[in-house]
Amino acid sequence: MAGKSYKVAVVGATGVVGSEMLASVKKFIPNAEITPFASERSAGKSVKLDGKTLSITVLKKENITSFDFAIFSAGASVSKEFAPLFAERGAFVIDNSSAWRMDPSCPLVVPEVNSHTLAKDKKIIANPNCSTIQMVVALKPLHMAATIKRIRVATYQAVSGAGQMGITDLADQAKAWAQGKPIPAPKKIPHQIAFNLVPQIDVFVEDDYTKEEMKLANETRKIMDAPDVQISATCIRVPVFRGHSEAVWIETDKPLSPAEARKLLEKAPGVKVVDSPKESKYPMPLDAEGKYETFVGRIRKDLSCPNGLVFWVVSDNLLKGAALNALQIVDALIKKGLV
Repeated sequence: MAGKSYKVAVVGATGVVGSEMLASVKKFIPNAEITPFASERSAGKSVKLDGKTLSITVLKKENITSFDFAIFSAGASVSKEFAPLFAERGAFVIDNSSAWRMDPSCPLVVPEVNSHTLAKDKKIIANPNCSTIQMVVALKPLHMAATIKRIRVATYQAVSGAGQMGITDLADQAKAWAQGKPIPAPKKIPHQIAFNLVPQIDVFVEDDYTKEEMKLANETRKIMDAPDVQISATCIRVPVFRGHSEAVWIETDKPLSPAEARKLLEKAPGVKVVDSPKESKYPMPLDAEGKYETFVGRIRKDLSCPNGLVFWVVSDNLLKGAALNALQIVDALIKKGLV
């Protein structure tokens, strides 16, 4: 927690993730002077925060002044245009889009994993993809104990990962079904999501993988500084409003028992182990909603691989998967004396 006052811009403050960022800033900087930014569509509007009304500032070059931090939750094209302008005026920019993640000059940071990559002269910092963040939080302590050679992962991602329109798709479809009405056509997700699973998140790219699946692979290698780790992912949209889940299989360079893995994870920062199969205790999205931790359970040996483990990871995609991770980066910058 930081006691000093800092000037903080929240860009994209009216969106699903931006709203979470706005609401969480003062948990990390109690005396923050906050300016919410949004597009022209929000001109003249305001947001409520801690009983106060904050006017929306339209995101224009002429409205960008000096800030200590600019926390972005806007699209990649918006970030490419405006993030450098905030950085030029002295702000550390923490960006939640894909714009800067694979830029070699920009740190891609999950504080529990690689806060050592933060530096005073690296003003633009990328916030990883939501599904990547929770996985690497769980992988890091295991990787330190027994180098991970291979990762296979299936993700089960909530509709809030697709923004407000994704949430609306599920809500409208479920409501229509409950009322016996025709299910409306989706506005965001490619197919009906209510009572269904959609094995596509983002567009398809090379080798029939989706962009989301390739993000998960490439970002994990960069964050963990493990360029040679082999990764294959399948990302699935599920009819859950909030909270991403992942089934993860890893192969390590030496044996690591489930008991050893459990002990490592119980000591790991940001991790909460919920793993008692006999009592039907394991992480679920409902348990993670509104929580800061990354939950891990179903830790067991991979029966198909001598040095393999399998486990289940759940986290709130709007918090640890986005807003919280961004603010933990801010907190790390302050604690390291970089701002």
